[in-house]
Amino acid sequence: MRLKGKAALVTGAAQGFGFGIAETFAREGALVALLDIHPDKVREAAAAIGGSAFAVTADVRKAESVDEAVKEVLERAGQLHIVVNNAGVTHRNQSLLDVSEEEFDRVFAVNVKSIFQMAKAVVPHFRAHGGGVFLNITSTGAVRPRPGLTWYNGSKGAAEVISKSMAVELAPDRIRVNALAPVAGDTPLLTTFMGEDTPERRRAFTSVIPWGRFSTPQDIANAALFLCSDEADMVTGAVLTVDGGRCV
Repeated sequence: MRLKGKAALVTGAAQGFGFGIAETFAREGALVALLDIHPDKVREAAAAIGGSAFAVTADVRKAESVDEAVKEVLERAGQLHIVVNNAGVTHRNQSLLDVSEEEFDRVFAVNVKSIFQMAKAVVPHFRAHGGGVFLNITSTGAVRPRPGLTWYNGSKGAAEVISKSMAVELAPDRIRVNALAPVAGDTPLLTTFMGEDTPERRRAFTSVIPWGRFSTPQDIANAALFLCSDEADMVTGAVLTVDGGRCV
């Protein structure tokens, strides 16, 4: 078991990539806190994983909510070793001028500000206990952006740069920070990414992925497992694309 004795917090864990990561971490020996804004869904997700997982409800955009969630996790787990900032949203695939200011603010709050809130809440704990690991889920849209998702791409670009800067600043504290950049995945967000879910749109999206398919939660979980395990002790400031060759 590659995470035996570790405690992990995964945000946006009720479904999609977050659930896949939480499930895999638990299978590899970690005690996993699944955090999500949807209380019923996240409780169901934790129950599906079993006794090595528990649910926490929070809004990752808000400092008070994140602080309370981290406090609850520490009370139940005793210590925290790993934080995966997976919670994310997008706007519909459309012209950059058609995205409302409200949508823009929501995308940046969930995709970027959440990392700030979690760092403020967790870095002091990591420092006090000799280190820890952050993993931020970004996107191939930050590496090779395409039209239709401009503001989403920008939020993930910000998350990527933040990950690298955090890695440099926190290295003396033995806190590793990395990022994963998945290609579009077959998750509940896929329809929003594509604009509409039709066989033609699916073919158009997969046609630019040399490996020939969308990513899956297990693809992302496998990469996350390595980066958050002690096997990756020398890896910090990295952005690993899990994209079937999309960004080559």
